[in-house]
Amino acid sequence: MASLLDRTPQVRPASQAPTANPPQLGIALAGLVGALALGTLIWQRSGQVPAVLFAIGTALGFVLFHSRFGFTSAWRQLVSVRQGAGLRAHMLMIAVAATLFAPVLANGVAWYDAPAAPTLAPLGFGVVVGAFLFGVGMQLGGSCASGTLFAVGSGQTAILITLGGFVAGSTLGALHFPFWTNDLPSHPPVSLTTVQPFGYLGAWVLTMAVVGAIVGLTYALARGRAGRPVPPVDRAPVARGAARAVRGSWPLWVGALLLAGLNALTLWVSGGAWGVTFAFSLWGSKLLDALGVDVTSWTFWQDPVNAAKYQAGFLAEKTSVMDLGIILGALVASALAGAFVVHRRIPGRLALGAVVGGIMMGYGARIAFGCNIGAYFGGIASFSLHGWLWGAMALLGTVAGLRLRPLLGLANPKPTDSVC
Repeated sequence: MASLLDRTPQVRPASQAPTANPPQLGIALAGLVGALALGTLIWQRSGQVPAVLFAIGTALGFVLFHSRFGFTSAWRQLVSVRQGAGLRAHMLMIAVAATLFAPVLANGVAWYDAPAAPTLAPLGFGVVVGAFLFGVGMQLGGSCASGTLFAVGSGQTAILITLGGFVAGSTLGALHFPFWTNDLPSHPPVSLTTVQPFGYLGAWVLTMAVVGAIVGLTYALARGRAGRPVPPVDRAPVARGAARAVRGSWPLWVGALLLAGLNALTLWVSGGAWGVTFAFSLWGSKLLDALGVDVTSWTFWQDPVNAAKYQAGFLAEKTSVMDLGIILGALVASALAGAFVVHRRIPGRLALGAVVGGIMMGYGARIAFGCNIGAYFGGIASFSLHGWLWGAMALLGTVAGLRLRPLLGLANPKPTDSVC
């Protein structure tokens, strides 16, 4: 798999199958052993639920790698060349997830009779500014939150720089969180289940209507390409039949369905939807704490829920164990596909873009109550209006980010590109 920070987009006709590299069985075995060892440790230290969430994370990493399910590239293709296939895959994923979320949230009960709660957040400047910054950062850093994790797992060392920026930005966002949430005006969370008289059924119908309208809009945009053919986005598989399950690549629609199902499973197991970036704030704050900074005095960590997660530590915190699972799942998937490659040379301007993009995404995600997963995917699937606001602002950020990419030596897609 080409680096997500490559200077130019990769182009390959959909009909041309890529050369299949042999499986890297040693690396795959090491990843499996590492995942089993870490999963066992999590079970022993933190119990059954965190261990199951770690296992779900490994499955997410496997799916993300093989489907190359993108948020960064989907919005970049939509804005640059009016290719809407990626966004349509988002809508399929959201529609299925919302359908699976609705009965669990309506019942209000998850596994072991734990409470199940939707992902809701206020409508304020934090979401508006944070999502916009995230959209810009995606295009400069070369990945989104979930993409950063599976890229690191598959050997994309350049994305380690993005991850470092992500952690730094998320930690800074935690420090500034009260300003964006308390000092600036905001509207309380709005759930679509409460703005009409039909509860979750009405919210589901409204969500499906908006999803359908967006899908229709992507086709209308494609027809406006002045006769130019719309390039395909699915990568040609390197294997056929059952072998394709571990050799890849998978169609986007398969990735969409599996990600929706795994997010619903996360909701049922933990009582909340899948999230990614809270872990980055935790990791960065723990590092500062080790260096002598009293982060527990921050308003963000004095919140009772956040304080409990901080005291519990990495192996008991939901997003941390799932993030680690995604990295290891992607490692195993890439090795079985023969695609685990460590990139050692990183041009200076690309490294700068990775750092700046990572910081912008981390900061934006923290003040916007989540990233492309927690706010956009989980928020909309939970029938929260802030999820739609987040998506709209991140798309505007993408437009701005595309204008900045050439300054860092990053090319934007051309109408004939199939992958970006």
